[in-house]
Amino acid sequence: MSRRAILAIDEGTTNAKAILISQDGGIISSGTAPVPIEHPQSGWVQQDAGKIWQATQDAISACLVAAPDTEIVALGISNQRESILIWDRQTGAPLGPVITWQCRRTAEACNALKAAGHEADVIARTGLPLDPLFPPTKAAWLLENHGTDTSDVCIGTVDSWLIWKLSGGHVHATDRSNASRTQLFNLAEGRWDEGLCKIFGIEASMMPDVHDSAHVFAETQNVEALPDGIPIASAIGDSHAALFGHGAFNPGDGKITFGTGSSVMTTIPEFIAPPSGITTTIAWSIDGNSTFAFEGNILVSASILPWTAALLGLPDVDSLMELAQSVDSTQGTSLVPAHVGLGSPHWNSEARGMISGLSFGSGPAHIARAAAESIALQVYDVFAIMTAAANGIGRLSVDGGPSHNTFLMQMVADYLDHSITPCRNAEVSALGAAYLAGLSTGFWKNLEEVGRLADHGPEISPAIAADVRKDRLEIWGKAVARTLASIY
Repeated sequence: MSRRAILAIDEGTTNAKAILISQDGGIISSGTAPVPIEHPQSGWVQQDAGKIWQATQDAISACLVAAPDTEIVALGISNQRESILIWDRQTGAPLGPVITWQCRRTAEACNALKAAGHEADVIARTGLPLDPLFPPTKAAWLLENHGTDTSDVCIGTVDSWLIWKLSGGHVHATDRSNASRTQLFNLAEGRWDEGLCKIFGIEASMMPDVHDSAHVFAETQNVEALPDGIPIASAIGDSHAALFGHGAFNPGDGKITFGTGSSVMTTIPEFIAPPSGITTTIAWSIDGNSTFAFEGNILVSASILPWTAALLGLPDVDSLMELAQSVDSTQGTSLVPAHVGLGSPHWNSEARGMISGLSFGSGPAHIARAAAESIALQVYDVFAIMTAAANGIGRLSVDGGPSHNTFLMQMVADYLDHSITPCRNAEVSALGAAYLAGLSTGFWKNLEEVGRLADHGPEISPAIAADVRKDRLEIWGKAVARTLASIY
């Protein structure tokens, strides 16, 4: 007798994953395939759309081989956000590369728009500042450098590309969470904004149709790895999917996702233009109702660990973390990982990494600890603004690879002065996409049923002395100020 399951596709920056999830929320099987990243110039980061699609199919095939007696009820998509591509609507051929969220090639274009006085209006409509992290200047670059003479071009984030490919090239669509990250979607009005499109030089007709996150976009058609007729029943940005996977359904509930970068999110009851330093976004939408969230995006998070390990001549991150734990403080040393600029709350693409506060008493262990602490301290900078704007934060969950390191998560709880709850399941973004697909097809009945599926470990509470915390936050603030001052 075959098992019934939801297939979740989690297309990330470095890997495509496919995961089969049973009705009790358990993972039946999974498959993964690497996605290459290209760096054609300093600060440029891009990928090949064809290779993303091939990696997705390879991951699906590996997942299904491991669970042959499974009936796929529906399919959900979780995707890397802010990465953008264009393709020919008639042939389906990509036009140029996928410009990823990490790419800084449009920094000058963003600065020009700021100088022209557009930023306040853009933030008021989209909740997002002018920064090369966001897609519209990238889409404009693609149209200028790789567009055709016709207007028959599709612009889409990675979820739109996957929906297009999974539907056999018949459906150009996205969900509200991904649309909200394009900086072309008016959050208050829930539509593509013609005024914003004009500012960025983009035709609104090129953008995808926008639907709920829990929505049957199409059915699979002519996909090598899958049979025809499977409902494509959800799409959601990966960080939003993680928030949903944690069951953060109450206003004030939040999560921190640790990865290459980090995302700090907390739900809010309605659209609120964000205070300086953080953004407002649509977390997800169900039955025509959008749930909003504050968010802060940190550009360099766990990726600082292998870099520091290599700098210190250590074989791996485990060795670095062991060295970091051999001292009880950094002795005033700080490492600000602004290697590709600083994201939230500073939004400065010109900043670069800095190690400061060195003395003759400083050694490799202090630098190792400073690298680990930088992950927690960057989250603090975002969290402090978010807490004030949201009038407090409720349950705070954590996920991503680093969330399984107790030493690091204790530092997060200490510097935030707030308890955190790790998720036992490493695939929480995939779970969020699966839950939404299950809701849109009746696999799960309601949010209450979905909320009972979340699997969290023991809570980690703050355990640092108040004066030690205060001193360390002051040292960190000065280090960030030095980093920002060094670019002028």
